[in-house]
Amino acid sequence: MSALVLIVEDERDIAATLSYNLQREGYTTRLAANGTEALEGANREPRPDLVLLDLMLPDMAGTEVCRRLRSTASTREIAVIMVTAKGEEIDRVVGFEVGADDYVVKPFSVRELLLRIRAVLRRRQKSEVARERIRFQELQLDEAAHQAWLGEEELALTALEFRLLHTLLSRKGRVQTRDTLLEDVWNMDPGVTTRTVDKHVQRLRQKLGAAANYIETIRGVGYRFSTTQG
Repeated sequence: MSALVLIVEDERDIAATLSYNLQREGYTTRLAANGTEALEGANREPRPDLVLLDLMLPDMAGTEVCRRLRSTASTREIAVIMVTAKGEEIDRVVGFEVGADDYVVKPFSVRELLLRIRAVLRRRQKSEVARERIRFQELQLDEAAHQAWLGEEELALTALEFRLLHTLLSRKGRVQTRDTLLEDVWNMDPGVTTRTVDKHVQRLRQKLGAAANYIETIRGVGYRFSTTQG
């Protein structure tokens, strides 16, 4: 069965062009012209596998649509690619913070977008193969639910902070360079700098409290989740 893509775009010509090209590649498409229609379309059966989400919508910001998708159990696992003319680093970071899987800046080539869609769907399929809680000492992560606990207390992590912690913890004992983290957590978006990695690691450490020292800084290289607390 072909993947269903929900196209959220208020400009009809762009929506029609995207729909045509996706259908030509074998995808099924559904259209929404605003945030309200996007949320309705995401909750309608069959639910979409992926949402192409414009940020500049007439009734609500695309970031708010993404936030609501991620906060609802029935739509939490739908992949989201933000498509927007807003290409500043802060815009990209906010997009990833609210849970986007990828971020594409207009103007873009249809070929590039199709490649991004395939890559995101492939990653989603791999992550669904065998999901279970990751446990280490007092830390627990539930990938499917995007939840993390320190002891009995649930950690208030953003979607991006969760992905960062999951990446480091699942590779504990191995050094992760900043470029590796950019590729695997931020999807190697060229608009996001290594400085952003450092800032998010700092914020993640603050939220980890007593477990913060498990994340070691390897000077000049990157970070490592240590198997012993320093």
